[in-house]
Amino acid sequence: MADAVAARTLADPARSASRPNGVAVVDGAGGALTEWFLDGVSAELTARGYPVQRERQRDATDIDENVRVVLNAVDADEPRSFRRRSKEIFVIGVAELPDKPDDMLRAGYPLLVRSLSNVFLPIARNGGGPEAYLITMEQGFHRIADEPDDATFFARVVDRIVPLAESRLVIDNRFVPDLPRELWEGDEQTRSIYRAGLRLAELDLLPAPWPIDEILTPDELRQSGDAFWMSASGVDKSHLRQVGSEILLVTGFDARRGVIRLSVPPDVKPRRVSVDAIEHLTIYREHPEVGAILHVHGWVPGATSTEAVYPCGTEELALEVAELVRKAPDPGHAVIGLKNHGLTITGETLDEILER
Repeated sequence: MADAVAARTLADPARSASRPNGVAVVDGAGGALTEWFLDGVSAELTARGYPVQRERQRDATDIDENVRVVLNAVDADEPRSFRRRSKEIFVIGVAELPDKPDDMLRAGYPLLVRSLSNVFLPIARNGGGPEAYLITMEQGFHRIADEPDDATFFARVVDRIVPLAESRLVIDNRFVPDLPRELWEGDEQTRSIYRAGLRLAELDLLPAPWPIDEILTPDELRQSGDAFWMSASGVDKSHLRQVGSEILLVTGFDARRGVIRLSVPPDVKPRRVSVDAIEHLTIYREHPEVGAILHVHGWVPGATSTEAVYPCGTEELALEVAELVRKAPDPGHAVIGLKNHGLTITGETLDEILER
C-alpha cells in the first residue's frame, strides 16, 4: 500500500523514485526497553531497505540529507525536542513509560506536545510483553500489542513508520497580493463559511479537548477551477470573517516546490492556510461536481476510511482520500474517514452538507 501510494504524485511521477527515504534514530534517553525497541525497529527498517543512521545529537545538521523520519528517544519526565532544519523531516518521539498507564493516549499526548513531535510512540510492558501506541497530533492512535513474537511486533511498528518515510509534506504558502478588490470584504461563499463555523460550534465539533492551537477544524468552499476559499490555520473557526487572515483564497499549487498559492488583499497580514489545503485541492481538481468540502474531527460508523496513517498536509494522504472519493457511489456527496483523524465530507455547498 505505502509503495503504491507513494508512487503517485501531483508533480513528476518520477520524483518519488529519487525521494530520500532514510531514517535517523536518536538515542541516549530511556532505559533497556527503549534500547531494545530502537534496536528492533532499526533492524526491521534495514531489512526492508531503508537506510538507518544512529545518532545521539538532536539536530538535523548531524543527520544525512536523505533522512525523512527521525525517531527521537526522550525521557518521559523531561522530553527534549529534535531541532528540525528541514520542513520535510517527520519526528516520531519515543519514550519508555515505567508502568502501563490506564489511558495511554492521555499519558502520551502531553509528551507529543512537549517534545514538538509529529507523532509520539510511548512504549511500556503489558504483563511482560511490549505495548506501543502511535499517537498523532489529531489525537488519533494505533495500539500495537499482544503479538506472538518480537519479529511480528517490530514488523507492525515499522508498517506504521514507512508511510512517513514515503510522504511529502505540503504546508508552505506563497502569499500573492492580487486578490480582486470585489473580494476584499468576502462574498456569499465566505459568509457561508462563517455560518458553517457557527453551526459547527453549536454542534460542539470545534473545541479541542487539549489546550493547544494546532488542533482545530478547517472548513472551506470552492470558488472556481483551482480557486477555492478555505479557513486559515490557528484561528477561531466559530468566527471566520476577515479575508486574508481568517479565510483565504487558494489559487494554485506549485507542484515542483510543494507550495500552496494564496491570493490575499494587499494590506492584510496573512496567515497560513489550513494544512488540509493540498487534500482539498486534489479533490476539487478531480471532481468538478464537488462544490464544498467540510472537514471535522468526528466519526460516522461504517464510513469508508484510509488505511495508511499519512500525516496531514502530505500529498500521499491527499491522493488516498481523493481515490476514496473517486470510488464512492456519489463522489459529490461522499463521506470519507481519515484513519485516526476525522472525516472529509463533500457536497454541493457547506449549507447542504450541514443540513444532510
